[in-house]
Amino acid sequence: MSATIRKNFVFSQEVAQHLEEMAKENGQSMTSLVEEMIEEKYRSQKASKRLKAFERSIEIAQEIGTGLLSDKSVQSVKAEMDV
Repeated sequence: MSATIRKNFVFSQEVAQHLEEMAKENGQSMTSLVEEMIEEKYRSQKASKRLKAFERSIEIAQEIGTGLLSDKSVQSVKAEMDV
């Protein structure tokens, strides 16, 4: 699905020139170059968010695990249950 968004973006002269040069060097239009850069940044941020969520889930699992077993091995808990 494609959407057309019409907005006016104001870049400094230097940034506009860099964008134009990069587009020419890559054989792309400035629009496609900006689109590519936005998607790259979005994927990077999305991966970073997922990594932070994963790390947090590991921290939570460790907190829960430590609290439940009180630093005992599975074997020692089983031995206590048999008594």
